Amino acid sequence: MQRIINFILSYRNAFLYGFLMVISLALTIRTHSYHQSKFFNSSKWIMGNVYGSAANISSYFGLRQENNRLVEENEQLRKLLFNPSKESVQEKDSIFKDYEVITANLIKNSFSSPRNYLTIDKGKIHGIEQDMGVITTKGILGIVENTSSKFATVQSVLNTKSNINAKIKNTNYFGSLIWDVQDYNVVQLVDIPRLVPLVVGDTIVTGAMSSIFPENIPIGVIRKYDLNASRSFYNIDVELFNDMANVKNVYLIKNMNKEEIKELEARTTDE
Repeated sequence: MQRIINFILSYRNAFLYGFLMVISLALTIRTHSYHQSKFFNSSKWIMGNVYGSAANISSYFGLRQENNRLVEENEQLRKLLFNPSKESVQEKDSIFKDYEVITANLIKNSFSSPRNYLTIDKGKIHGIEQDMGVITTKGILGIVENTSSKFATVQSVLNTKSNINAKIKNTNYFGSLIWDVQDYNVVQLVDIPRLVPLVVGDTIVTGAMSSIFPENIPIGVIRKYDLNASRSFYNIDVELFNDMANVKNVYLIKNMNKEEIKELEARTTDE
């Protein structure tokens, strides 16, 4: 104990200097917007690289599982390539003809808090922009919220702020996809009228009322439902196709017509 005290006394000037420097930096950042932006951009860059390094290490130890997943995915793609039905080709062409697709890897994933966010290893220099949709080979994952030069954060579907247009497959009945924080593999579809015939196991897909996701991207299946008698709408539990605790490879989709649609809608609203 005496040695620790002696050490502190010997370097008291250095400790005092460091303490005062931290206080001065904190005061400078808090009172100057320019310094705040520089600090937060730097912290994003540092954390992005830290998460990237951690993801590389975890990827190395998970190579066998990842290879098995890729083999399964390649098998599915080969089946579509060598045995394409006219219906499946037309559906896929119509889904993605107006969208640009960019691949990325997840380097940070959260699914246990009310507002979950994901971090990917692509950013502005790779063409990533705010409000791009994020999906996997199984279904939707979320929407890009913020970007830095080399990384981006994604608002997960497991987020109380998330609200995505969704519908019952092969119908035009649509509602809003939200999350009640109860189960990380189950989300809720609301605002479906009581006159709609529902069956447990029905597939839920993205609707046509969004400029972020193409129509008919898979989401999940109906696990259970009940009727909100006061509003005459169903509350539907949807079991996600994605295992939200085990996601690695993602695809970002950009609507090439989004700006034109937004401009037209804004012009119409102003009239």
